[in-house]
Amino acid sequence: MNRNALYFLVGALAVTSAALAYYFYQESQNKDGLEINVNRGGISIEKK
Repeated sequence: MNRNALYFLVGALAVTSAALAYYFYQESQNKDGLEINVNRGGISIEKK
């Protein structure tokens, strides 16, 4: 295996691990409960 292929493999693994970490972080931020929005149309309450 030449160096370019090795660098590509290491880069691909780094990008994949960063994407998975971001995905799991976003999923941990989604909590069940109520979402209350106040805007020009009034107040809306949604159950998550």
